[in-house]
Amino acid sequence: MDVIYGLIPSMIIIGIILVVILFWAIKSGQFDDLEGDASRILMDEDLTLEKKQEKKPEENTAQEKDSTEKNNQDKADKVTKTR
Repeated sequence: MDVIYGLIPSMIIIGIILVVILFWAIKSGQFDDLEGDASRILMDEDLTLEKKQEKKPEENTAQEKDSTEKNNQDKADKVTKTR
């Protein structure tokens, strides 16, 4: 019976602490986006990573093509200037 005198106040204190934490979480915006996590878990990250990896080489080849075209144009300009 003496244990109850210690348990009741300690449970009230723990309950108050949990309520304070709950209000802090609500105030800081932890529960603003409830549907975002639900839709993110359905997304397949492997496919998005594969798409990104596929795009990168294409972008690099396009940049390489642009740089080679510029180099060729510069060479052509130098040749015409020397003539």
